[in-house]
Amino acid sequence: MLRVAVPNKGSLAESSSEMLRESGYRQRTDSRELVLQDPENDVEFFFLRPRDIAVYVGAGTLDVGVTGRDLLLDSGADATEIMSLGFGRSTFRFAARPGTAASATDLDGQRIATSYEGLVRRYLSDRGVTAAAVVRLDGAVETSVSLGVADVVADVVETGTTLRAAGLEVFGEPILESEAVLITRAGAPESPAVTVLSRRLQGVLVARRYVLMDYDVRVELVARACELTPGLESPTVSPLHDKGWVAVRAMVPRKTTNQVMDELYDLGARAILVTDIHACRL
Repeated sequence: MLRVAVPNKGSLAESSSEMLRESGYRQRTDSRELVLQDPENDVEFFFLRPRDIAVYVGAGTLDVGVTGRDLLLDSGADATEIMSLGFGRSTFRFAARPGTAASATDLDGQRIATSYEGLVRRYLSDRGVTAAAVVRLDGAVETSVSLGVADVVADVVETGTTLRAAGLEVFGEPILESEAVLITRAGAPESPAVTVLSRRLQGVLVARRYVLMDYDVRVELVARACELTPGLESPTVSPLHDKGWVAVRAMVPRKTTNQVMDELYDLGARAILVTDIHACRL
C-alpha cells in the first residue's frame, strides 16, 4: 500500500485534498481524521503538519508527500522533489531598514530573523556569507528589527505591505520561489504506485490549464484555423455532411480561450464550443 503524507491544515491542506480528490483518490470529510485508507486505490493517507512531512518522507517512514518547496529545503531531510503542483506559490526575500544592505553579500555581520533557519543558512553559505547570525523565530518576523532582535528579516513577501508598515524594504534577489511539490525519499527506487499518483496529478494540472475547443470551419480555412488552435500534438479534423465544412477539436490554453474564440470567429469559424477537461492522460 502506498503511504502518502498530506498537509493537515491550512491552505496547503485544502488545495492538496482538492487536487487528490480530482485525481480520483478518497479524501477525508472530517478534518480531525489523521489517517485515511483508500482501499480502491491501495493508498493510505497521513495528515501531518506541513513542516514535518519532508522529515517523514526523507526517513522512508512514508513513501511520498505533499509539502512546500520552502519547507522541504528548510528541513534538510533526505527527500527530493518529484514534481511541482501549481498551487501555494510564494516568494522569499530579504528585507531591512533602508540603507542596511543592497544584496546578500552585504549580510556578513548582520543578524537575520527568519522562520526558515535551514533555508536561509544554506542560501548564505552558497554565496560565501559566513559571518551572519541567523535568528530563528516562529511566526511573523517583521517586528524583530524594531524590537532590536535582528537587523534583517527573511520571509515570504507577497505585496510587501506588512514589511513597509514595519519600516522595512525588500532588497536583493529572491531567496526562493516556492510552491507545493510532491516529494519522495532521495534515491528511492521507482515505484509503479508513485508513477500512477504522479501521472494522475499531472493529468489534473493539464486539465486545469487547458479547455477543449470544438468548432466548424470551411475546408479552405482549415490550415489557418489550425494555426490558431494547434493543440498539444495536432488538432482533430473531421468531415461534416456539408462537404465544404469540417469540424475541428483541439486543446487550448484556458487563459487564452476568449481571444482564440474571437480570432476563430473573425476567420469564419462557427459553432465554437468550449468544454472543461476534468481529467486527462497525455
